[in-house]
Amino acid sequence: MIKKNNIKSRKRSYEPSDKEKFMNPRQVEYFKQLLLTWKDDLLKESSNTLDHLKEESSNKPDNADRASIESERSLELRTRDRERKLLSKINKALKKIDDGTYGYCEETNQPISIARLKARPIATLSIEAQEMHEKFEKVYKEKEY
Repeated sequence: MIKKNNIKSRKRSYEPSDKEKFMNPRQVEYFKQLLLTWKDDLLKESSNTLDHLKEESSNKPDNADRASIESERSLELRTRDRERKLLSKINKALKKIDDGTYGYCEETNQPISIARLKARPIATLSIEAQEMHEKFEKVYKEKEY
């Protein structure tokens, strides 16, 4: 067992860097494990929410208690909806890993920086492309008014 733990801790201690060949097998495995762990955590949280919603009763005699429970449920469901969308993005990133396109900007086909991928493993645009996209959205939105 000690050997397995050492292997796991060595894998966890690996940090991809810009000094390596971009998306080498070690980097790909790092991001794949990062995404899979994130996905598992979200699925566990989702399951816990379902269990919590099933056991919580809204048949409280006090209106304030009922309102509080409904408010909590609404917040939990909105959170789960955001997480559902995030799961979709994680699955898309995992598919990109499988087809060899992970880590490359969807607009420019240039590598997305390792720092950006560490911060946002589901990123599909480089920082430059994302900034251009946001500027375009801002200009377009201003023209609507």
